[in-house]
Amino acid sequence: MPSVELDQRVPDFEASATGDQTIRLADLRGKNVVIYFYPKDNTPGCTTEGQDFRDLMKEFTELDTEIFGVSRDGLKAHENFRAKHEFPFHLISDKDETLCNLFDVIKPKKLYGKEYLGIDRSTFLIDAKGILRKAWRGVRVKGHAHEVLEAVRAL
Repeated sequence: MPSVELDQRVPDFEASATGDQTIRLADLRGKNVVIYFYPKDNTPGCTTEGQDFRDLMKEFTELDTEIFGVSRDGLKAHENFRAKHEFPFHLISDKDETLCNLFDVIKPKKLYGKEYLGIDRSTFLIDAKGILRKAWRGVRVKGHAHEVLEAVRAL
């Protein structure tokens, strides 16, 4: 499957999410969609990022925007992470890396001198027609959710 490109329609996808949900992009037409990819549940940066989106959820909802967090963690870990931090949005489990590959977010990383392939913190804004309008790669958490909110306001 080719990866997504700016100003192009995002291919429809189906993914398992918290709350026993199956998320289908086609079902979200008519709403803006923010999909943010993060490395791992319950790690400091990922927790802060989720909390920042949570704290702005009212503003996103008023702009008819759905938010989804995505990592390779399983649904049980996602359910616990979501409940612990009271995230009002669903988390998608992408164990088989289907979405990670579609959005091209798996990158070589280094930790303690060891190289591995991991998720590059990235966020994508899809408009109500299913067109990718903005992509943030190599995201720094501080201020990011506000930046995404401003981009939604600008649509």
